[in-house]
Amino acid sequence: MRIVFVFYKISDMKNHKKADPQRIASNSKAIKNAGVVVNENIVSVIEKNYMPYAMSVIMSRAIPEIDGFKPSQRKLLYTMYMMGLLHHSRTKSANIVGQTMKLNPHGDSAIYETMARMSRGFEALSHPFVDSKGNFGKFYSRDMACAASRYTEAKLEPICEEIFGDIEKNTVDFAPNYDNTLKEPVLLPVNFPSILVNISSGIAVGMASSICPFNLKEVCSATVKLIEYPDSDISKIIAAPDFVGGGEIIFEKSVFESIYSTGRGTFRVRARYFYDESSNCIDIINIPPTTTSEAIIEKLALLVKQNKINEISDIRDETGLEGLKITIDLKRGTDHKKLMSKLFRLTPLEDSFSCNFNILINGSPVVLGVKRIILEWIDFRTKAVRRRLDFDLCKKKDKLHLLLGLSKIILDIDRAIEIIRNTEEESLVLPNLMVAFSLDILQAEFVAEIKLRNINKEYIVKKTAEISELEYDVKKIEKILESNSGIRKIIIKELESISKRFGKPRVCSVVQKGDLTYFEPCEENFPDYPVIYFFTSEGYFKKITPQSLRMSSEQKLKNGDEIIQATEGTNNSEIIFFTNSSQAYKAKGSLFPSIKASSMGEFIHAKLEGNDDEKFIYMAVTRDYSGFMTFFYSNGKVAKVQMSAYQTKTNRKKLIRAYNQESELKACFYIRRDENFVVFSSSGRALFFNTSLLSTKSKRDSQGVLVMRQMHRHKVTEVKLCTSADSRTNEKYFEKILPSSGKKILRPEIVGNQLKF
Repeated sequence: MRIVFVFYKISDMKNHKKADPQRIASNSKAIKNAGVVVNENIVSVIEKNYMPYAMSVIMSRAIPEIDGFKPSQRKLLYTMYMMGLLHHSRTKSANIVGQTMKLNPHGDSAIYETMARMSRGFEALSHPFVDSKGNFGKFYSRDMACAASRYTEAKLEPICEEIFGDIEKNTVDFAPNYDNTLKEPVLLPVNFPSILVNISSGIAVGMASSICPFNLKEVCSATVKLIEYPDSDISKIIAAPDFVGGGEIIFEKSVFESIYSTGRGTFRVRARYFYDESSNCIDIINIPPTTTSEAIIEKLALLVKQNKINEISDIRDETGLEGLKITIDLKRGTDHKKLMSKLFRLTPLEDSFSCNFNILINGSPVVLGVKRIILEWIDFRTKAVRRRLDFDLCKKKDKLHLLLGLSKIILDIDRAIEIIRNTEEESLVLPNLMVAFSLDILQAEFVAEIKLRNINKEYIVKKTAEISELEYDVKKIEKILESNSGIRKIIIKELESISKRFGKPRVCSVVQKGDLTYFEPCEENFPDYPVIYFFTSEGYFKKITPQSLRMSSEQKLKNGDEIIQATEGTNNSEIIFFTNSSQAYKAKGSLFPSIKASSMGEFIHAKLEGNDDEKFIYMAVTRDYSGFMTFFYSNGKVAKVQMSAYQTKTNRKKLIRAYNQESELKACFYIRRDENFVVFSSSGRALFFNTSLLSTKSKRDSQGVLVMRQMHRHKVTEVKLCTSADSRTNEKYFEKILPSSGKKILRPEIVGNQLKF
């Protein structure tokens, strides 16, 4: 496939004129290659233009790295660190956002949203990095919006000491910012595996990342175990993920083995609740991290409205300063355990969390299991600690070198003073000291820069006393650097300190799947009583009891509407509504409330959520799915379909291909036994027959069999169900063999349900 580019002059594009290549070529101001048609391979164009964008999203936006941060988060936290917000008081969030734009050239709203999601007030992270003051919204609420940045304040949390503690000791690489005016860290030298401690998710181009959080104490313990014994099984240490919002994690051994080993898998999380017996209500205090309180309340309200849940009398959102709380008031006699089992099945109170541990390792996206991630972090941290020790070693060696030079003049300080005083030129001071005491240029500079007030025995003795201490430190660091074992002892010590200082008990409880009690869904115990179902041409539906109908038989209808069906049934009958688009919608009679005849009824299209372009045309009421559905088509064919074909094992509400659409449907009838019908044609003929002559079909969309032969360009116009009186009166017209052309009728007259000629 190839793509064609045509270059036009900008003024021509603005004026919507077609560029003339000759005129443009003669114009000295024409753009380069204007009017030239260039053939390009679309593959090469995508590689040249789209691939850089895709790689930028993957590498610099959506996927976290081994330090646990995305670039936007890292730039924000580093800016706050350079502003001195680790140990000082809070400052306005707008100030932080403005300073961050020196490193992150995106809009202020994107930067502020990043800060809000890492804040303590948002409550999304197990260990937040931003100490916030003001309204930063809540992760479990869709409607609680964050206040503007000019109203809120923030600074870094104390745990950030474990993120930036070694950053000034060359532990990580630095790179220029977007305009090459500042330096920013490529990674942060985190002292613990933050990648597994806080939740992280992102969508890139062609890939995504979704990392669930684990408990800090468990992660630190597992890391220490892997440092000591790399082949250890960490699943015995890290029980399961630990979401900050709490809840119950349904544990399945095979699922978590897959997550720990491959980094992929899906597990279930359910809400935690308490039942208050005194007030007969359920208080939901923890919800899954994939939903919000508003979504849960809306779903509960919808289920109540659809009569799928009848045990609830009221739902309230009582979220306050103490945290999330959704209160559900129950009707008297409700079994709260069975109700919650139903709610877990029908609402987001139990939801799945999909894991995809996709992180950047050395600039490449890799999906790793929990154990591999910890091992990668150990390698990363080992390099950072080694670089820190190298930095400290160089500093101590430099200081030791200077103090050794100072020790050479301690025995003859007067001679050094005399040399400096008797030297006529300033430029000769250092060379004279170097010759007299065998010093190098650095040592001589250090001696020469000593202040006059410090030329005393006490100062010099204190300085030279550090020599033995520095020599000991240098040997100690050099010994540690000889192997990784010493470095890893330092990492273990740091992890144990972090675990003790910042570790928290688990918030999420772990429940074995086999220990859960599931109540099988069963039919609702609705009372069963006689009713009459009415269906109108405009698609309105009524369920009226015989007693109510006797009291007020006058039906209220929409202007121009009429009742086309009135069928007796019971409250627990099954109702199938057919549409003109070959679809059927199933509903239980108990779904609809009993109303009076003076009520207009329910618009069935809205109630059953039909498609915009379809119309409801027929209603079939059944209890045991016995009998047949008969479909009459304009081409003279009739399909006799078993009613059981519309019975489903699952609780499906919508059936596609409910009947055949090859020819126009003229009428359909639900019959419990074989009946007599009369079919009228546009040719002026009528055909009387009994459905026992038709073969029964098991497929819903069967095209049927030919019943009435049609003359050229004639079609079936009308179909009537014959009553007993009609059948006796017109017995001589009934056909015994099908198909047939029927008999010519001169002037049919229909009075009630009886046909006369």
